[in-house]
Amino acid sequence: MKEIILNADDFGLSAGANRGIIRAWQEGMLTSTSLMAGGDAFEEAAAFARANPALQVGLHLTLVQGSAVLPQQGLPALTGAAGEFTDDAVLAGMRYFFLKGLRKKLRLEIDAQLARCRDAGVELSHVDGHLNIHMHPVVFDILCELMPAYGIKSFRLTRENLRANLALDRTRVVGKCADAFIFARLAERCRPRLQRLGIRYAGEVKGLLNSGHMTEEYLVRALDGVGEGLTEIYFHPGCHPCSTLTRRMPDYQHEAELAALTSPRVRQKLEQAGITLRNYRGEEKTYV
Repeated sequence: MKEIILNADDFGLSAGANRGIIRAWQEGMLTSTSLMAGGDAFEEAAAFARANPALQVGLHLTLVQGSAVLPQQGLPALTGAAGEFTDDAVLAGMRYFFLKGLRKKLRLEIDAQLARCRDAGVELSHVDGHLNIHMHPVVFDILCELMPAYGIKSFRLTRENLRANLALDRTRVVGKCADAFIFARLAERCRPRLQRLGIRYAGEVKGLLNSGHMTEEYLVRALDGVGEGLTEIYFHPGCHPCSTLTRRMPDYQHEAELAALTSPRVRQKLEQAGITLRNYRGEEKTYV
């Protein structure tokens, strides 16, 4: 059996992100979303999640290119003076790995993001991360301590088939090779511990190598490469104008990704291929 999760990242980031995700859920094939606890539109997103319990919601852990939940004090600093994480993902990863003084602060911030969602009445089913920061070795080890306490049963184990992606899209070849290699190695590290904890993950995750460019045309072709078992495909749908989306992700095709998630052509492709839409909880979504 072929099953796919269609997940939207960045819920709560902005009003534009929320509009896109809500439309993808109500009018399209979206099965789940991931909530940014420090996002400007968090309260609106949490209210929608409470009113729509069939929409599975996870934590979109944010430790780069976003806002912290906790006020930050002392050195070494986790954020800048305004409470914003660095926009440089490589710098963030190096600091989190080598500056041991940040590890307690990271744990407190990660716990606070999980707690903010819980306290807003949102039951979290899974964890993923902004720019996949949840796979960082230090961050992952902290999450493994915290996820059982919050009843989280699923995790985005990010890795994607490079050869299959390049057969569809030859842009950014060097960057894709680097991303595929790095996340394959990180997945190898994460997988045994997830299994020991009894935390589920999909057989493959698509969206890493074409992040922000999961268009209808690309998605229709990518569905031919979906294998047996469970696959997660993640998107960044949104509606413009939205200054936050433009500032944070100027090259992302938010509205094209929304169009892919609401596309009759994609819906027909899924039906013809016998692919079931579901979420990490195992609940199926009928084609709408």
